[in-house]
Parts: sequence; C-alpha cells; structure tokens
Amino acid sequence: MNNTPANKSDKNLSIIGSLKKNLAIVLKGKDSVIDDLVVSILAGVNVLIEDVPGVGKTTLAKGLAKSISAGFRRIQFTPDLLPADILGSSIYNPKEGLFHFKEGPVFTNILLADEINRASPRTQSSLLEAMSEKQVTIDGVSYPLSSFFMVIATQNPIEFHGTYPLPEAQLDRFGISLEIGYPDAENEIEVFYSQNTAHPLESLEPAADLENMIHLQEQVKKIKVSKPVAQYIVKIAESSRKHPDLKLGISTRGALLMYRLVQSKAFTEGREFATPDDVKSMAVKVLAHRIVPDTKARYSGITKKQIIEDIIAKEPVPT
Repeated sequence: MNNTPANKSDKNLSIIGSLKKNLAIVLKGKDSVIDDLVVSILAGVNVLIEDVPGVGKTTLAKGLAKSISAGFRRIQFTPDLLPADILGSSIYNPKEGLFHFKEGPVFTNILLADEINRASPRTQSSLLEAMSEKQVTIDGVSYPLSSFFMVIATQNPIEFHGTYPLPEAQLDRFGISLEIGYPDAENEIEVFYSQNTAHPLESLEPAADLENMIHLQEQVKKIKVSKPVAQYIVKIAESSRKHPDLKLGISTRGALLMYRLVQSKAFTEGREFATPDDVKSMAVKVLAHRIVPDTKARYSGITKKQIIEDIIAKEPVPT
C-alpha cells in the first residue's frame, strides 16, 4: 500500500469533499457556509450560528452529525432550563446508600444548544467548562467528555424579548460565528422539491466517521504557520486592543483560535502551510463576535464587522 504524503493528502481531501457534498444535500446553495463549518470541525472549535428562524441552522447541525456518524443531542434552551438539565446530576440510590452520577445530554459528540440566549446566564455558564476543557465538574468530581466534542449554538439576532445576551466570556469560547442567510430563488425552489416526500436528512448516509475526523484534526495541527503569519495574527489582536472604538479587543484565546482555524483553512484547501490570505478570509467570522464596541461607536451605528474590516485594512500584510 502506497502511503506517500501525496496519497495521504488526496485521501484527506476526498473525505473533506464527501463531507461537503453530504452537507450540501441538506443545505442548498450555501457552499461558503458549509466550507466554514468543515474548517471549524477540523479545527476542533465550537460554532455559533446567528441568524433568523427557518434558514436551516438546526438542519445543518443534524446533517453534520449524520454525515460523520456522531452522537447528537439537542437542547432547546428556555428560561426554566437548569444546569443539571445539561450536565447531569447525582442521584441517590436508597438501596445502596450511594449517589450515582446520571449523565446529561452534554455527554455526546455534537451538542446543539438551540436558541442559547433564551436560557438564564447561570444555565449558559454551565457550558463554559465543557466548551474550553472538554470536561464537566459535578459535586467536585470531574467527568471527561468525548475526545470529539463540539457545541453548535444557535441564536436569533432579531428577537430580544425574553432573551439573555451571551456574556463576553462565553462568546470568546466560540471559535467562529456564522450566518446562513436566505437562499436565492433557484435554491429555495430546490428546497421545496427536495422535501416532496421526505426530508433529505432521513436518507442521508455517513460520509465519514469519528475516527476519520479525529485523524484529520490531528493532521490540521501539523500545518505550518510561518513566523510572519503568526506575527500578523498577533498584530491584528494588538490593534484591536488599542482601537479607539473598542473597550474590549481580541483575547489571547481568540488569537489562538484564529491560528488553529487558519491552519484548518489551509488544510481543507490541500496546502501544507498557511498564508496571510487565510487570516484575512477568516478574520471577520473568527474575531467580530469577540470584540465589544464602546458606547459612542455602538450608538453611531458602527458594527463589529466594520471594525474588524478596518483593522485588517490598516494592518500591513506580510510577504
């Protein structure tokens, strides 16, 4: 069997291509969103999908789970949801006189936190440890999660009644923030016909498995990031911390996640090294949700996206 680097690369790209093709069956006409989601999976980061209802956020998460044969749990976040409803709890067995831990839905591979901003801050924060350390602590005992674990959270950016905005500490744990948007007319019609007799999800076959995904995640870490590209990421972070319109810039965690996502971007395109263009292409999606504009900027209508674009435009690109 020939295991040359070229053949390994071809096999990796074949798996990635099959995965993207699978996801395109359930999300029509959104190739760029699918590309970004696959980059996120291989980087091993959590994903925030912020968009209006009915554009396919939940369907995309379910399609991903089926496409990689992953365990999947969905939690509908509501104001009465408690941390124990997510993490699990210790239950007393009177016959044995002992407490036994009953796992919550967080013990899975892909956790869909649907409308995450509808739950209380206390419940939202119960995910912090799981998102950053892949473990949960109950009654002083730590329980490891699966080696392949990610949170996909959704929220509606339009509706604010009865919601609790995610705190900066939680937003910073999401590697990337995506928007799906409405399909064009041609693809919207295709959605009608694709669901004539059954939803495409019902007949979706796996394109890969968790072993493939974990292997690819390890390969992503081997992608070379030159010193100038790493310095470019750091300079962007530093510029955000000094930006006149911001009271909170990019954290070190945010810069590190950008580094990992840039590696993954290069990997999905079949390259062994990252470039400044990878940084520029991912910047808004990876960085905008982490920054906090000051009051003047917020009321003047300047968006987070515009601020990141301004930083990128002004920062010299390494050659």
